[in-house]
Amino acid sequence: MPFVYKICPRALWREAEGAGRFAGAPVDLADGFIHFSTAAQVAETAARHFAGQEDLLLLAVEADALGDALRYETSRGGDLFPHLYGDLPLTAVVAVEELPLGPDGGHVFPEGIPPQ
Repeated sequence: MPFVYKICPRALWREAEGAGRFAGAPVDLADGFIHFSTAAQVAETAARHFAGQEDLLLLAVEADALGDALRYETSRGGDLFPHLYGDLPLTAVVAVEELPLGPDGGHVFPEGIPPQ
């Protein structure tokens, strides 16, 4: 089963858990969809959009559980990025992992993400 990934500030995710729904981060709300990355894209997403940010979580989401609301659309460098048109059902989130900063200032991903 394929997964897509969302980098999320811890406080925002805790709000979503309390509300029982995740409508997205401010950038998602402004763009009209929730931004996701594939495993191969997520490290670059972290470096470009979350550089130096602490207290982040990496959400692993079962792509198939999102149905037709998940669309792969051309974005950065012509790559196809997963975009979710609608709220993220919390039941589709299969793992929530810490995304700490390493000694070099880059984020340290869980083993296997991104694929080596």
